[in-house]
Amino acid sequence: MDLGAGSCAQAPSLFAVLRPAAGEAVDISVDDLRGAMNPLQQCHTGPPMLGLALDFSAGLALPPPATDGLLRVWPAPSAASQASSCAGVCARASARTTVQAQRACSTGRLRSATMSDTAAPMKKPSLCIVTPSLADGNNGNWQTARRWARWLAGHHRVRLAKQWPDGPTVDDGTDILLALHARRSAASVAAWAQAHPGRPLVLALTGTDLYRDIATDASAQQSLALAHRLVVLQEQGPQALPEALRNKCQVVFQSSTARHTLPKTHAHLRTVMVGHLREEKSPQTLFEAARLIQPGEGIYLDHVGQALDPALGDAARQTQRDCLHYRWLGGQPHAATRGRIQRAHLLVHPSRMEGGAHVIMEAVLGGTPVLASRVPGNVGMLGSGHCGYFPFGDAAALVALLRACRAGQTRPDGGLLAVLHAQSSARAPLFEPEAERDALLALLKALR
Repeated sequence: MDLGAGSCAQAPSLFAVLRPAAGEAVDISVDDLRGAMNPLQQCHTGPPMLGLALDFSAGLALPPPATDGLLRVWPAPSAASQASSCAGVCARASARTTVQAQRACSTGRLRSATMSDTAAPMKKPSLCIVTPSLADGNNGNWQTARRWARWLAGHHRVRLAKQWPDGPTVDDGTDILLALHARRSAASVAAWAQAHPGRPLVLALTGTDLYRDIATDASAQQSLALAHRLVVLQEQGPQALPEALRNKCQVVFQSSTARHTLPKTHAHLRTVMVGHLREEKSPQTLFEAARLIQPGEGIYLDHVGQALDPALGDAARQTQRDCLHYRWLGGQPHAATRGRIQRAHLLVHPSRMEGGAHVIMEAVLGGTPVLASRVPGNVGMLGSGHCGYFPFGDAAALVALLRACRAGQTRPDGGLLAVLHAQSSARAPLFEPEAERDALLALLKALR
């Protein structure tokens, strides 16, 4: 990429649009070269840049040379009259650059780069992420889809859709389909496989996929068969698949930003359950636990989630009337919910089935330990040695754990609550953003 005289002010924006390949050099033949190179190097760290100027009265720090074995020599022939000035820059180049130039000369690989032989920028592949829930759903599937779109946007042209095709034709230029939910995205998966059988198809599996639908639903089973890669969100997930499909399955733990552990009172124990009121989340377990706890025990139960099942909403309202230590807060914005998790002593997660609960990961990264039903999706997130499990649907066992945590608040060593906090902290690296991003990029790269 050759930026000629007068292009200094436009250089950063031109880089953003043209995205030159790594290793190409830049020739900006004006006397304020340094002022243009600084923002270029700050905004575009990928391609190493070599700048040549007319005025060398001030020193210019050059970036490292290209790493592909080729030394790009600038200016191009159109600026050959400036050749004498090149010596001034080259004299200030690093010894490493000189050594690489000598090696290039000895192998005949030293050449002058021109506009005509500079490779055209690579076009990023187009990726469509199909998710049954968009922003209006405000659930785990939406959070996952939005985060993956953000991670992948630097390497792909990404869009989110409820179904594919999301336009009038199947020939829409999409290179890769990544679908969440085997059953609910089954029509999109089938349409893609029929229209583009040779193009990559990735299917991410939810808890209802793994622990219900793929056992009985023909459309979900067909989605598994058509996908080139399967993604599960916790380490127990592959075991739920038919053995013949496990070799195309990859675990990608979800991630979020870490938050500082907040200081918390010892005067009471505040817990929070986060999940829309529906059968799979088993809010009935929390309702029953609230009735087993006495008001004077110092254990408070907050409950965040919309009443997707009206009958469960009625049950939540009745529990709130009968038990002053239980509060149903309804649906909350994501940021507010994360704040409640961070301020709580414990997250309670009594689900019947989980693919990899987003709230567990957010609790761990916010310094809040977890009490969870012993189901594969929760064990796959927290590990088999976690001390905060109770049998699914066993409200009495949940209350026993809550009371043990409350008692530990008065002990010097923190009791069970401190143990749970240490166990959660040990799992936190699994949920770091870099780990999720790298796993996704590696998966998609392997499919090209």
